[in-house]
Amino acid sequence: MERGGPVGKEKSYRFALRIVKLCKWLREEHGEYILSRQLLRSGTAIGALIHEAEFAQSRADFLNKLNVALKEANETKYWLMLLNDSEYLTMRMYESIRPEIEELVKLLVVSIKSLKDKS
Repeated sequence: MERGGPVGKEKSYRFALRIVKLCKWLREEHGEYILSRQLLRSGTAIGALIHEAEFAQSRADFLNKLNVALKEANETKYWLMLLNDSEYLTMRMYESIRPEIEELVKLLVVSIKSLKDKS
């Protein structure tokens, strides 16, 4: 756990901010609204769920919020790959953001596994 909350709280916030800026760029530079809307929803949901988990009502609620955050993170990876493969993102842009989402996925997997092992 990070000081002041669940693992990945600050990282997920910084990632969400980056996603917001990326989606704004996709809309302004490419007029892309469909994929960017999906990316915006899933990419910002990760941090929102991690932040919500901080005040979970129970261990089960905490675990559930982290599991949903993991699903959103996996969906975000998908949208980023699709945007890259459809050439909305350059390889450089994709390679710049890919490690961040992979790190969030790993953090969530480790946290969830650790919680389940303690049960």
